[in-house]
Amino acid sequence: MVYELRDWDIVSGVGITALGVAAARAVETSRTDALVRDPYAAEFVRAAESPIPMPTRAEDVADDDHRWSLMSVFLGLRSRYLDEYLLGSHESAGASVGARQVVLLAAGLDSRAFRLPWPEGATVYEVDQPRVLQFKDAVLAHGGAEPACERRGVPIDLRDDWAAALAGSGFDPAAPTSWLAEGLMPYLPADAAERLLTTVHKLSAPGSTIAVEYMPGVGSALADSSAASLSAGLGIDLASLLSDADYDPNARLSELGWAVDEVTVAQLAERYGRTFDDEEVAELAGKGRYLTARKH
Repeated sequence: MVYELRDWDIVSGVGITALGVAAARAVETSRTDALVRDPYAAEFVRAAESPIPMPTRAEDVADDDHRWSLMSVFLGLRSRYLDEYLLGSHESAGASVGARQVVLLAAGLDSRAFRLPWPEGATVYEVDQPRVLQFKDAVLAHGGAEPACERRGVPIDLRDDWAAALAGSGFDPAAPTSWLAEGLMPYLPADAAERLLTTVHKLSAPGSTIAVEYMPGVGSALADSSAASLSAGLGIDLASLLSDADYDPNARLSELGWAVDEVTVAQLAERYGRTFDDEEVAELAGKGRYLTARKH
């Protein structure tokens, strides 16, 4: 089944996967050759007081515990690539990206508004459920964190009229936008994924871009491989939360007239000098994809 995203809780279901992602980012951050530097990730983990122990430093991961090592590699690759996408430091679909209006869909515990060197005038909109943003805001405020851009929370469930809520927060559909759907598409059934991309298309001015993470048949892929141990480390059946919808965002965005580029996790590992020490996980990395697209 696909988890009801409206029922968000930081220590269960989708909430604990978000916490696990933060823990993996914290572990990667602690490495001397880290692909991402997220000084807030460990604070989220500590503040949540999860009943499931989660490491926040590489030295906390046992030598024989490959789950967190693998997760930190995956999250390091993902974070680095998408950081570069948002800052426009690589080429996508034949043109550089990096609009000053950024929308993070299902932002979760994303701290990019605080940790990235945004250009002057950048505005980052974080769209997610009220409880998600409340938890994040409380942790960041307690630590005295200050955003490096204009940050605007948009507290709404993505199944509701989030486009209207975004507009009410000051979003300008006439300005080019950089959209990010990180860790979102794998949870969505086909009809929800279609609504999401259709709405993004309607709200996007020419020159807008989007980055999407997806994996065809992700639920089955996780259930049928040794990667299932990753979800076991969180005490949940991750495969049951994910969608096996046969939905291709690459094809759909192309139909809508966007110029699309795509890269696999395995290709990113080669680009950034990372390896997977498990054959099945390496095979899974060949299936995981990130697309970036530009609207003409």
